[in-house]
Amino acid sequence: MEHPSSAASWPALARFIGREQVFAATMAARGPLGLAIYEFLRFGMKQAWACLYGGLLLALLLGTSLVYPRDAVLARYDALTLAALVLQVVLIRTRLETREEAVVIGLFHLVGTGMELFKTAMGSWIYPEPSLLRLGGVPLFTGFMYAAVGSYIARAWRLFDFRFTRHPPLAATVLFAAACYGNFFSHHVLPDLRWALFLAAALLFGRCWVHFRIWNAYRRMPLLLGFGLVALFIWLAENIGTFAGAWIYPHQAGGWAPVSPAKMGSWFLLMLISYVLVTLVNRPRPLPSAWTRMA
Repeated sequence: MEHPSSAASWPALARFIGREQVFAATMAARGPLGLAIYEFLRFGMKQAWACLYGGLLLALLLGTSLVYPRDAVLARYDALTLAALVLQVVLIRTRLETREEAVVIGLFHLVGTGMELFKTAMGSWIYPEPSLLRLGGVPLFTGFMYAAVGSYIARAWRLFDFRFTRHPPLAATVLFAAACYGNFFSHHVLPDLRWALFLAAALLFGRCWVHFRIWNAYRRMPLLLGFGLVALFIWLAENIGTFAGAWIYPHQAGGWAPVSPAKMGSWFLLMLISYVLVTLVNRPRPLPSAWTRMA
């Protein structure tokens, strides 16, 4: 069954659709192995495109840690803030990012900055370098890092044409996300409810499958597994960010050390919050009827 290419959503990619279709037909004609290789390459390209904003930010963090002058008039954190803002504007103006994705990024910027203000005040982590563009102990570029998570989900949603079976009601997911967000604050003074939230996540999303289209066929996986995989990659990116000195945890005060794997639990809950925020813009849709019996 043929589907319109998701690349048509981005003018920068739309011009390559014709050439890509010729390559796809050539690989498919070579049999199952050729088709598998093509879908593997297509999957990787879609993931790379979905990670565009976050990947560029991560490159800025690492690049400035290596080459940015320590005695520069403009502090590195301020340069990162301005660079992230310029990057955002360029992506929108060149239509490499849709307006819907910009809305999601704006939501994440607000949510992330609010949590950063509280967490740095509680000493969970610090930003050790000086800067002028900051709120309290939080440089303004940090909101863009949270926004990168939302950008990835929104872009992947469009590129892979996400569809769902047995998706929980929006009202239930919004309440759950609010509880997760509240626990990031309340666990400093009240019992930490993360294990109860993990159980609630399993009950809420455990029966849900996400269907994603790499080419002409939909593949599927448990939605919770998808959350876990993304949380793993965020944790890996966090290790790169702390290695670049963008922020440090208390155990890294004497020198860089890996971020505890336990942080993946926090990123898992943040992924759930992120996903729910994206569903406020992109409402979950069921699998097309022609594909339901194949799911």
